[in-house]
Amino acid sequence: MNTVAFILSQLREMSTPAVREGMQRFGIDATHALGVSIPALRALAKEIKKDHALALALWETEFHEARILASMIDDPAQVTVRQIDAWVKGFNSWDLCDQVCGNLFDRTAFAVEKAIAFSKRKEEFVKRAGFVLMAEYAVHNKKAEDKVFLAFLPLIEKEAYDDRNFVKKAVNWALRQIGKRNARLREAAIFTAERILLQDSNAARWIARDALRELKKIS
Repeated sequence: MNTVAFILSQLREMSTPAVREGMQRFGIDATHALGVSIPALRALAKEIKKDHALALALWETEFHEARILASMIDDPAQVTVRQIDAWVKGFNSWDLCDQVCGNLFDRTAFAVEKAIAFSKRKEEFVKRAGFVLMAEYAVHNKKAEDKVFLAFLPLIEKEAYDDRNFVKKAVNWALRQIGKRNARLREAAIFTAERILLQDSNAARWIARDALRELKKIS
């Protein structure tokens, strides 16, 4: 039977100083990290399978890897708005933000509304979460209609001025992923990027140039 105590003991056995040091080199807050790689966490998640109650309990431990693992084993159908709002407050690094959004939040019924809401927030990793959700939703939800992503583009344009590294990279990511879905969205994303390029902001110009370089290569 999987218990929080048993899983934490497994995580400690899987941890290595090298992984923890590597996290710090990549700008990840390792204060509560053990030092377990993402591939190792994915392998463990496959063994555990989906377990909503266990995911909630693992999150409460505050261990970095336990929280990432929680996002891998949670059931999107059982996730509530309240849970999303609570978990996003715990984002303290780009990788925790990206893993939770890409493993779980973007697969919930609230992905679109939370992408919009979070993109307007001021907290760095909450705001990043909004744009990561847009990017991950563009990648994973193959059946989503174009209108969903067309509605994201004005938000991307509006927030492109934000020069915080983890925000601007997420804005850029969202713009590129939307543009790669199909020809119609690529045209709309290129038009948005060209508008962003006109902003008096170094961050906006970087976002636009990088996106245009990739999207204009696609035939």
